[in-house]
Amino acid sequence: MFTGIVEGIGEVRNIRLVGSEATFIIRVPALFSDCHRGDSLAVDGVCLTITSVKGNLFTLDISAETLKRSTLGRVRQGEMLNLERALRLSDRLGGHLVSGHVDGIGIVERIERFQRSWVIQIRIDPSLSRYLIEKGSIAVDGISLTINRCTGASFDIGIIPQTASVTTIARKRVGSRVNVEIDLISKYIERFLFHDKGAISKEAPSGIDRDMLIRNGFGGGNGHF
Repeated sequence: MFTGIVEGIGEVRNIRLVGSEATFIIRVPALFSDCHRGDSLAVDGVCLTITSVKGNLFTLDISAETLKRSTLGRVRQGEMLNLERALRLSDRLGGHLVSGHVDGIGIVERIERFQRSWVIQIRIDPSLSRYLIEKGSIAVDGISLTINRCTGASFDIGIIPQTASVTTIARKRVGSRVNVEIDLISKYIERFLFHDKGAISKEAPSGIDRDMLIRNGFGGGNGHF
């Protein structure tokens, strides 16, 4: 489990393809010196297992499913990736709960630069749009961010200078692909409310609205949240 607070940026030093799978060797900052073989590491928001540690070089094996479901299948040698160590129970939860299990790949549609910040619009698969909530949380390349606004299958996020300086998000361009993980809690709430209706169709609307939440006891006695 992670928080979406990126701790450093790693450089991909080597990529070895083995059939439909891959092995990455990533050079990591000194902060990650307490990591060991078998530890979990979020790499651009994807939870991977460290299989070897040699100084500041980490080896990580990547399955065919992970390569297909995330942007790691398009990574090239020399690229920089966001890194975060696994959450400890004693840590502050500065972002939100992030599992490192990517839900889909988003496409950067628009980038607006203001005085010191950016607004980035990202489009995701329409089947995930039901989880988009204004002021809700979302992880983009492993970065915990707040959704400023959402329209259809697109959402806007604001990037402050601090986030831009310690992550790779400011390097994105229109058309760039990013890993997207929907807020974990929203998926569990949906599954809990509809557990007796079988698997939820990805194409069907979720049916979650204000009236439904009140009927299921999520509103106050007067209907206020």
